[in-house]
Amino acid sequence: MARKKNSSADVTGPRIRSAALRLFARHGYAAVSMRQIASEVGVQAGTLYLYTPDKQSLLFDLMQNHMQDLLSELAALPDVQSPLAELQQFTRFHIRFHRARSDAVFIAYMELRNLEPKNFERIEAMRRQYEAHLEGILARGKAERLFDLPDTKLAAFALIAMLTGVNTWFREGGRLSLDAVEEIYWRMVKKAVGG
Repeated sequence: MARKKNSSADVTGPRIRSAALRLFARHGYAAVSMRQIASEVGVQAGTLYLYTPDKQSLLFDLMQNHMQDLLSELAALPDVQSPLAELQQFTRFHIRFHRARSDAVFIAYMELRNLEPKNFERIEAMRRQYEAHLEGILARGKAERLFDLPDTKLAAFALIAMLTGVNTWFREGGRLSLDAVEEIYWRMVKKAVGG
């Protein structure tokens, strides 16, 4: 069978990942078939297997790419001088990064249960690395008596959950701009750590 127009690797591969991301976020991983993904992309179902071995690999690839982008952009943030400034930078970064990738964030949190054990361990290790970054900020702030926290790990989990929650309700053109939401959340984070 002849290759479909625009089915080159640099076009079709990204289109497959984009379609899978949308469909998994909209319907859930378990409810989406490879045939549906192929239909969304406009290729034969068999064509997908030129780009991914199976649906599980596709899910893992989406999650891994999301986590790699997250960790890479976090590492590229400029150095700041104090735990309070680091915490403010992290707060704003987390809201902005995740807001721009709402489907990827939804999948990264809601579809973990569908990863095979080996894939789950790899994604969890990346998540722990991100959580450890925030926990390190909180531990430094506590050591310098800037933050009043009984447990930095628990505080890190709570803050990440709170910040990620922006994705569930924020809408462009709503009552508050993203800048305003960032500012309000930063004030709430600062109060939460006793800063």
